[in-house]
Amino acid sequence: MKRSTRIGVDIGGTFTDFVLHDESRGITRIGKRLTTPDAPSRAIVEGIQRLLAETNTDPAQIGSIVHGTTLITNTVLERTGAKVGLLCTEGFRDVLEMGRESRYDVDDLFLPPVPVIVPRRLRRPVRGRMLASGVEFEPLDVEDVVREARWLVESERVEALAIAFMHAYRNPAHEQRALEAVRTLYPDLLVTLSSEVAPEIREYERTNTACVNAYVQPRVHAYMSRLTQDLAGIGFAGELYIMLSGGGITTIDDARRFPVRLIESGPAAGAMAAAFVARQVGEDRMISFDMGGTTAKMCLIEDGRPNLKHEFEAGRIRKFKQGSGLPLKLTVIDLIEIGTGGGSIAAVDANGLMKVGPRSAGSNPGPVAYGLGGAEPTVTDADLVLGYLNPQFFLGGELELSLDAVKTAMRTRLGEPLGVDAMEAARGIQAIANETMAAATRMHLAEKGKDPRAHALFAFGGAGAVHGYALARLLKVPRLIVPMGAGVISALGFLVAAPAVDEVRGYVTRLDGADWPAVNTLFSRMEAASRDLLARAALGGGEIFIRRQADMRYVGQGFEVTVDLPAGPLDAARIPQIRQAFDTAYRERFGRVVEDVAIEAVSWRLSACLPEQDITLAYACVDGDALRGERDVYFDGYGFTKAKVYDRYALKPGVRIVGPAVVEERESSCSLGPDCTFTVDRFFNLVVDIDHGARPATTTGAEPAMEERT
Repeated sequence: MKRSTRIGVDIGGTFTDFVLHDESRGITRIGKRLTTPDAPSRAIVEGIQRLLAETNTDPAQIGSIVHGTTLITNTVLERTGAKVGLLCTEGFRDVLEMGRESRYDVDDLFLPPVPVIVPRRLRRPVRGRMLASGVEFEPLDVEDVVREARWLVESERVEALAIAFMHAYRNPAHEQRALEAVRTLYPDLLVTLSSEVAPEIREYERTNTACVNAYVQPRVHAYMSRLTQDLAGIGFAGELYIMLSGGGITTIDDARRFPVRLIESGPAAGAMAAAFVARQVGEDRMISFDMGGTTAKMCLIEDGRPNLKHEFEAGRIRKFKQGSGLPLKLTVIDLIEIGTGGGSIAAVDANGLMKVGPRSAGSNPGPVAYGLGGAEPTVTDADLVLGYLNPQFFLGGELELSLDAVKTAMRTRLGEPLGVDAMEAARGIQAIANETMAAATRMHLAEKGKDPRAHALFAFGGAGAVHGYALARLLKVPRLIVPMGAGVISALGFLVAAPAVDEVRGYVTRLDGADWPAVNTLFSRMEAASRDLLARAALGGGEIFIRRQADMRYVGQGFEVTVDLPAGPLDAARIPQIRQAFDTAYRERFGRVVEDVAIEAVSWRLSACLPEQDITLAYACVDGDALRGERDVYFDGYGFTKAKVYDRYALKPGVRIVGPAVVEERESSCSLGPDCTFTVDRFFNLVVDIDHGARPATTTGAEPAMEERT
C-alpha cells in the first residue's frame, strides 16, 4: 500500500492543531482539539483518529507524522526536569553561578539570581585540561571520572549526566574519553557531551546547553516512547519526525539525543508556514503574526525565509527581561514571544489599572466563554463581547460560547473595580492586548533596522486572524494576509519544512592567520555528518543543499555577525571575498563598517537540507451563497458598525469585497473594518488592502444591546 498521507501536529497551550494532506487523493483536512496537558499524546491520537474518519483514511496509509512540542520549554520553565549531575574541569565548578558576571536588572536591589539547573553538590570537578589551541596541557584523570560518576549515580541517584570540559569545543578528546569510562560503568545512563550538543566557544553557554539537554532528556525519552506506542496502537506504521527550533525536521532518534534543539519547535512551525505562504504569493518582506491561546509570536520573513539566530534564552524568571534565563547555544528561528493570547487573563492590579496577561487560562479551565469553569475574563471573552466571534459557530458549533457568563465576569471582575461598564472593559482589554503586540513588533523590527510599513502582515493562529486587522492598523502595514485554515496553519509548517541539519564547530582565528586546511577539514566533517543524518531522515530524497557560514567580528569585539561563505575550498586567496561579505552583513546590521581593522572568525557553520516540501493544498469551495447575514462589530475609530458576515468556505478565488466584513471559518474568524478591501487569491488566502488614509467616524456609533449581537 502506498503511504501518501502526511499529518502535521502542533501542540499549543490551549489547542492542539492538525493538518492532514494527501496529494494523491487531493485531500487537505484540518482539525483542532483542546490540549490535554496531563497527557499530550491523548489529544494527538484523538485528533488524528477523527481526521482519519473524516477522510476515510486507513492508518496504514499515513507515510509520516511531523510533530512539534512545547514539552522542553515547559519543563525548563516549570523546573520539572531530571536530577542531573555534571562532570567539569577542576577549577571551573562554579561556571553556572558566575554566568556572564552581569545583572539582568541593574536597578533592582533585591534581584533574584537565575536558578541553575545543576546544584553545586552535583557538579563534580575532575583533573585534566585542554588549552584554547586544542593542545593537551594536563592528561585527563580517568580515576577521577570513575570516582565522581559512581558517587553521582550510586549515592545521589542522578537520572542523567552532562560532561563539559574546558575548550572541548576545540578538542573533544577528554570528553569522549570520559564518556567511554562512564559507559563502561553505566551503559544505559543518559549522557550529554558539550562538544556534541554545542561545540562553540563561551564556556558558560556551552556548559549550560549541555546541562539543559541532560535535564530534559529523561522526560523527552518517556514522552517519545509513549507517543510512539500510542500511534502504533491506532495502526500507524510510518515515520515520526520532530521539528527543530531552526525550522528543519529531524528523526525521533536525533530528537531523543539532543532534545534541547526542540525547545522552540512549536513556534518554529508557524514561521515556516508563513515563509511557505510568502513564497507562494511573492511577498519578499512579511511579518509573521501567530497568536494562539497563550502567546503571540512575531517573526520577520525576508525573501521567503525566516530570520535565524544562534543563541536562545530559556526559562526566564522574568518573562520579558533579557538575561533572566538560561542562555543556550543552538540555532532557532529569530522571533519574539509575547504573553498575549486568546486565553490571556485581564485583571485589575494593586494600582487600580487593568493588566492583560501574561497569565493565561489555557485549555483548563479556559476563557469564561467556554463554560468549562473559567471565571476570569480573557482576550477571547472580549472578542465575543465586541462581535468578532459568533457564539453559535465557535469550532464550527462544537463549543457554544456563553455570552451571559462573559457579561457577568466583565462586570464583576473588571467593570465594577474600574468604574466602567462591561463593554468599556472589553474595549480596554482589546486596546491593551493590541498595543502590547504592536509595541513589541515595532521594537523587534527596529532592532533590525526595519520599518513595519514596508512589510505585509501575515496573521494566523486561533486569535491571530481575529486581531490581525487591528494590529495591521497600529503598525500601518499596507497589506494583511489571512490564510485558509488560519486557526491551525502552524500545523501546516510541519508539512512544508525540509529535513535539515545544522552543524557548528568553534575555531577562533584571524582571517589573515587562519589555518585554511584545518577550516576545510572542519567543513568536510560537518558535511559528512549532515549527509549521513539526512540519508536516514529523507522524506522523498532529492539533492541536498549546503550552506556555509561563519560567525565573524572585528578583533577586540565581544559579539559576532553571521556571514555567508563562498562555495568551494577556502584559502588565503578568498579573504577579500569573505571580507566583502562581512562588510555587507555588518553594514546591514549597524549601518557602517570600520576600515583597517582585522577580522576574526569565531565559529564555522554548515546547514544542510533536502528540498522543501512544496505541497499543493487541495481546498475547494462549498456551493451556496457566501453571505450569512449581518451583525454589529466594534472597530476602533468607527464604533459599532453593521458588518456583513461571510462563510469562508463559500468565498471563491477572485471575489472582491469591501469592508466592514466578518469572514468566519471553523477554527477562527477575521473581522475587517470599513477601510478595507479584500480579495481571495488562487491559494484561498484573504488578501486585505488597508487604506490608512481613510478618515474614521468621529463618533463611536450606537452600542446595541449585547444580547442582540448574537
